[in-house]
Amino acid sequence: MKQSKPEPQNAVRKDIAKAASESSLELTASSLISIDYIAPPAAVSDYITTLYHFRCDEKVIRDIQPSSVGHLSLFARGKGEMYFREGHVDPNPPVAMLTPLANATPFFVDGPMHIMGAALTPLGWAALTGLHAGECGNRLMDAGEILGDEAGAWGERLIAEYLDGSKSGRECALEVGDFIGRIAKPINPRHVDLIRIVNMWLGSSFNPDVNELMEQAAYSERQVQRLVERYFGLPPKDIARKYRALRAAALLSFPSLTPDYEAALGDAFFDQSHMIREINRFVGRTPARLGNDDSPFLNEMIAPRNLRELDTRWGDNSEVLRPIVDIGKDDLKG
Repeated sequence: MKQSKPEPQNAVRKDIAKAASESSLELTASSLISIDYIAPPAAVSDYITTLYHFRCDEKVIRDIQPSSVGHLSLFARGKGEMYFREGHVDPNPPVAMLTPLANATPFFVDGPMHIMGAALTPLGWAALTGLHAGECGNRLMDAGEILGDEAGAWGERLIAEYLDGSKSGRECALEVGDFIGRIAKPINPRHVDLIRIVNMWLGSSFNPDVNELMEQAAYSERQVQRLVERYFGLPPKDIARKYRALRAAALLSFPSLTPDYEAALGDAFFDQSHMIREINRFVGRTPARLGNDDSPFLNEMIAPRNLRELDTRWGDNSEVLRPIVDIGKDDLKG
């Protein structure tokens, strides 16, 4: 795969990226944005966290994409750019592949903006692209560069059908899922087992012990480090940091927490400043801005149901030993 070169940031873009990193970026209000999240069909649920249809008819849209595994997206309307922490900027092609993000990343779009797409799991990224998540991360690319010309032609056809009204956004999103299922390649079964073990390890606590992962994996420590970075985009310690921040943000987006959840959250970080820095880096907000109406895209992407690939546990108390997908707002209220 020959990757296009990212565009370097100019002074204005650096200011935008800096504002986003400091959580001072003014975002498009939620009342102006509509997002439908669609459960993937069972046949592709191992590959896809969620399907979605995003609409905003404003002249300019500003938001932040939290750290993620990757997306296959169709930009039916809207031209814009993503501003990466590494110092480069990528425009959005109509049929786009967002590669695994190590950090929260802001985007600006000249609207209106309509997107249909799929958020991928680590297994989905690997089966769809066959690429090393760490080496190919932090880019917004033409999907044809990664998936071949067929992907570009398929995406352009689907966009045309959406624009002429012959297909709805939901239908297009479901077709994105079908396309992923059609072209996904088999993954080494031992690697699939390792991905499952890593997911369970990540969900075992806010601060999972790397030594426990090494004991559970049927590989040497060096192989585990290499394979985790290949499939998750980061080494074990860093991927644990990322998911700790995402899970903490998911909890903090609720108006109140039970004492058990508050204790688990308090024990997860060195202090409040540490928690703020970590959430800001991986989620793109300070805790004070989580759950606000000004961040609909982020609030949905960190919602518990969208972390469902983790066999997530919240501590030793039997009351909270349940997967995050089964936790509702009523469970978290004090």
